[in-house]
Amino acid sequence: MTPRSGFPSCCLTPRLQTPQLLLCCVTCHAVLCSLVQPGLEARARLVHLPSNRSNQEQGYCETEARLASSLDFWTLSSENLMAVLPVDPVKENYVRKVKNCIFSIAFPTPFKSRVRLVAVSKEVLEDILDLDLSVSETDAFIQLVSGEKIVFGSIPLTHRYGGHQFGIWADQLGDGRAHLLGIYRNRQGEKWELQLKGSGKTPYSRNGDGRAVLRSSVREFLCSEAMHYLGIPTSRAASLVVSDDEVWRDQFYNGNIVKERGAVVLRVAKSWFRIGSLEILAHYGELDLLRSLLDFIIQEHFPSVNVQEPNRYVDFFSIVVSETAQLIALWMSVGFAHGVCNTDNFSLLSITIDYGPFGFMEAYNPDFVPNTSDDERRYKIGNQANIGMFNLNKLLQALNLLLDRGQKHLAAQILEEYPILYYTRFTELFKAKLGLLGERKGDGDLIAFLLHLMEKTEADFTMTFRQLSEITQSQLQELNIPQQFWALKMISKHQLFPAWVSQYLLRLKSNINDSDSERRKRMTTVNPKYVLKNWMAESAVQKAERNDFSEVHLLQQILQHPFQKHSAAEKAGYSSPPPAWAEGLRVSCSS
Repeated sequence: MTPRSGFPSCCLTPRLQTPQLLLCCVTCHAVLCSLVQPGLEARARLVHLPSNRSNQEQGYCETEARLASSLDFWTLSSENLMAVLPVDPVKENYVRKVKNCIFSIAFPTPFKSRVRLVAVSKEVLEDILDLDLSVSETDAFIQLVSGEKIVFGSIPLTHRYGGHQFGIWADQLGDGRAHLLGIYRNRQGEKWELQLKGSGKTPYSRNGDGRAVLRSSVREFLCSEAMHYLGIPTSRAASLVVSDDEVWRDQFYNGNIVKERGAVVLRVAKSWFRIGSLEILAHYGELDLLRSLLDFIIQEHFPSVNVQEPNRYVDFFSIVVSETAQLIALWMSVGFAHGVCNTDNFSLLSITIDYGPFGFMEAYNPDFVPNTSDDERRYKIGNQANIGMFNLNKLLQALNLLLDRGQKHLAAQILEEYPILYYTRFTELFKAKLGLLGERKGDGDLIAFLLHLMEKTEADFTMTFRQLSEITQSQLQELNIPQQFWALKMISKHQLFPAWVSQYLLRLKSNINDSDSERRKRMTTVNPKYVLKNWMAESAVQKAERNDFSEVHLLQQILQHPFQKHSAAEKAGYSSPPPAWAEGLRVSCSS
């Protein structure tokens, strides 16, 4: 049995012991004219796409409303944000230090070359944006999602935020290559913020060119959607376009600068506010603005919190702590390492955002780091729970400026409960992955024992749990592991495997009103057969660089049903051991 260890003593209440993995609406033209200096639209070479009627006039808020077959009457609004949150009075688009505002107005920069559609999410278009898939075949759609034109009601905004990057305060960061086109209210009454990524320079671009390359954009598009279908809270990706514009990148920061192509992803989320959104205001003492932004976020996104309640910020913090613990536990349950868990990449709504050098762990290793830029291995998969604690502490430091003594004490107590919340959810998820029902004293030890064997044998994380979902109890009892269960065969070579099997089968017997077939059926609904491993994404990227988008489309289709066996996926080897060429495959922050 492996020794059990927990968070560093500075982060963990003494009583908690944990397994090793833990370380492990439409705006009128007058509004636009009052906010944008004359001539800005012309300089941006942007024209509003035609519109005559609002969504409400068309009945888009009715559940039975038809999907829009064009963008002619489809509108966005920036009014909800701009009516409450201050906008930078400087309208020129140049890099600068910005203060006393939440947003700056900045228009996307159109590509100079031809733009082609690489992929689109039918589900995002139809279920979130009320657009028929056929709209994606129109020039108007390509113009919108590439940043060439904007729709009626849209005033593109870029968000000012700061953050702690790799544990160090980085001061002003902000949307350096992203533009918030506006908010769309769909027929279900949901409000979604549409944001282009890779759409040009903004006041927050620092030394960047405002662009994103095809390589990283393919990865973000695919992983955003893959995470959604795994049941993990995430931003969504509506579309991906690529141009022939040259973008130069030093992918591994080794002086090897290469020419790549510019691409843009249209991302959607209920909100793009992150911990860094509050940190920047606290850092510069903009407390009235900090209070205004918090009240707006609570009013819009935390319906269980009364915005008139004196303890509203404590209540808000309590929810963020709980949902952050839940999110990271979900990441761990599928072997997902975010790669760059900076406070500016942590959503206040506790959804997964900003997909960069992420990775799904293959051989089980609590020290797995997908990001080659992370020299100190700060964001290794086994440390994500600790980083969650660090980030929440930075959030609390910002909130403390608005709290009285009693509220500070309450909030500190809430943060102390984070490790327990995390470990409880982690245990629940891994019990489900093993098909365990009810509560038994040794469940945590059984999970830790298996993870220890997986680490020692370098067994594939995803396929070990999937194959445990498919193998019968009799096969396990006889230690007769069929060849197709290749991940389990790796573990079976460990001398302690029979002991774990014995304990596991004994625990399964305690499941009330259960059968082996029911166990396997249940486990296959929580243990995916396919996740977006880096070698799979890289294979799709290499083809996409040659304008062959077939594997992007194949992966998109398969990852919509990650728990179901797919013949094309089996033919591609997506549930097989990684190919030899994938050994040593690396990703970095360069994108």
